Amino acid sequence: MRKRFAAVVISLSVSIALPALSAPAYAENPVGENQRIAKSMMSSWGWRPSSHFDCLVRLWGAVSGWRETAGTPSGAYGIPWANPGKLMASAGSDWKTNATTQIKWGFSYIKGKYSTPCGAWSHYQSHGSY
Repeated sequence: MRKRFAAVVISLSVSIALPALSAPAYAENPVGENQRIAKSMMSSWGWRPSSHFDCLVRLWGAVSGWRETAGTPSGAYGIPWANPGKLMASAGSDWKTNATTQIKWGFSYIKGKYSTPCGAWSHYQSHGSY
């Protein structure tokens, strides 16, 4: 009886296999690259980088760490922390992974609601959201 039990245990342990590890489907831009993209786009929105870039760096650093795929269970997503993330589809179908698309949407949101990145940052500091 003992020999048969040992054989069953051995055969079961041999048949267990670990799943293969796969590479992530998407590699994010470095934070500095996303910040460079945003800085290069600011003047087209009427904002001087010398006046507003620091506020934007702090704002999006606080909410997403400038990561394109940052997200929360409640639905906030991407660099500008759109909630729900699919709102950014209005800026492009590649909104889930394209930093430029996300930044474009984020700038539109900031311009419409707060006028400037510093206005959005000020609101975030006093309310914990923007």
